Amino acid sequence: MDDLLELLRAGLPADALITDPDVTASYAHDMASFCEAGTPAVVALPRTVEQVQHVMRTATALRVPVVPQGARTGLSGAANATDGCIVLSLVKMDRILEISPVDRIAVVEPGVINAVLSRAVDEHGLYYPPDPSSWEMCTIGGNVGTASGGLCCVKYGVTAEYVLGLDVVLADGRLLTTGRRTAKGVAGYDLTRLFVGSEGSLGIVVKAVLALKPRPPRQLVLAAEFPSASSACDAVCRIMERGHTPSLLELMDRTTVQAVNRMANMGLPETTEALLLAAFDTPDPSADLAAVGELCTAAGATGVVPADDAAESEMLLQARRMSLTALETVKPATMIDDVCVPRSRLGAMLEGTAAVAEKYGLTIGVCAHAGDGNTHPVVCFDPADADESRRARESFDEIMALGLALGGTITGEHGVGVLKKEWLARELGEVSVELHRGIKQAFDPLGLLNPGKVF
Repeated sequence: MDDLLELLRAGLPADALITDPDVTASYAHDMASFCEAGTPAVVALPRTVEQVQHVMRTATALRVPVVPQGARTGLSGAANATDGCIVLSLVKMDRILEISPVDRIAVVEPGVINAVLSRAVDEHGLYYPPDPSSWEMCTIGGNVGTASGGLCCVKYGVTAEYVLGLDVVLADGRLLTTGRRTAKGVAGYDLTRLFVGSEGSLGIVVKAVLALKPRPPRQLVLAAEFPSASSACDAVCRIMERGHTPSLLELMDRTTVQAVNRMANMGLPETTEALLLAAFDTPDPSADLAAVGELCTAAGATGVVPADDAAESEMLLQARRMSLTALETVKPATMIDDVCVPRSRLGAMLEGTAAVAEKYGLTIGVCAHAGDGNTHPVVCFDPADADESRRARESFDEIMALGLALGGTITGEHGVGVLKKEWLARELGEVSVELHRGIKQAFDPLGLLNPGKVF
C-alpha cells in the first residue's frame, strides 16, 4: 500500500487521490443490487490524459487492479470496486473540447454529463440523441462503457451509433486513438465499436468523438390507455408494421403508473393496465399522432389523449423518466432487469413477466422502451427478508431465461457487469466466449482492468 501511494503521488496532485476509508467506501459500488463490492485501496481522480497514463503505468508496475468509474449510475455492478484496487474515477475530466456544426461532431472528455452535452450542442442547433433516464447524472464515458440507450432509441439508435472515435489509455499506459472525425471511414478493424460496451475491461476512455444530428422540431407526445399489456404491445406492433417512425415509444404498466403517481402526483390514469407513450418530432407531429392514435384504438385502447403542446409532452416524458426511481419506493430494494426481445415477442415477454411475479408472490413493475422491445422489469423486495430476497433473485433469473427463450438478449443497454456475467456465456455460446477471452487477453494480458466483470 505504501509503495502504491508513493508511486501514484509522484505523478498526481495531492487532491487527485483519496485514501480516507470512509470516503473511498462511497466509491465502492454503483446502483445495482445483489452485486458484491470490495474495498478499494485508493481512489484516483485524474484531470488529464497524462495522469490517467500514470495511474495505469503504476498499476501495471505493481500488478494492482484498476476499476474505472463514471457517475456510478450503472445498474449491473460494472463499476463495483474489488479488494485492494485503484478506483479510477473520470468525473473530473469533464470538458467539452469541441463542437463543430460543420462536421456535426462533439469532442468530449469522459466525465461530461449527458444532459450538459445535450444542452451545449442544442445551442448550436444540433442534437445528441442518446438519453438514458439518468441523463442528468450519467457521464458520456459511462454511456460509452455500457453502450447505453435511452428513450429516443426507437428512431435515433443507441450510444454505439454515435461514437466515431476514441482516445483510450491501455492497461500498460499507452495511448491508443481509434476511429475518425469524418462522416465515413472503414480503415482497419473497427476498434472503436470494440470499446463501446466493454465496461472498462479493455481500456480507459479519455476522449470521445461523437456524431451529432441537426436539432429536430419539438416533439409532441400521445398517451394511450390499454386494458392489458398485451393489447398495448399489439399497438406497438401495428405502429411499427405500418412504417411509422416515432421519436419515442414507451410503455408503463399499472404498477409503474401507480408508483409514479404516489411519488410525484402526476395525475396519470391509475385504472389503466398499460400506458403507452408515443412521440413524433416530425414537421407535422399532430398528423402522425392522429394516425398512431387510430392504430392504438384498433388495438383496444380505452383512451387516447394527444398532448396539446410541448409543455404537456415534457410532463409525460418526465413521468416516464422517473419510473425506475418511483418503483424504488415500493419496497426497500429493487433489482432492475434489462431484457430486450424482438418487438413481435414483446407481448409474450410482458405476459411471462406477470406470470413470474405471480409465481414468486412479488411486485414486479415493468417500464419499457417498447419500440425497441427493451423491457425493464423491476423486482421490488425487502433485503431484510431472506426468503423474499431469494425469491427476488430467482425471479430475476427466470425473467432473463424468458427473454432468451423468446429470442432476446440478457441486456439491451445496462451491460453485464457482475449481475449478469453468469448469463453471458449462455447467450454467447462457447466459441464466442473463447474469442471474447482472447480479445481481453490481447488488450489486458495481466487482467488488471475491471477484473471480475463481464467474464
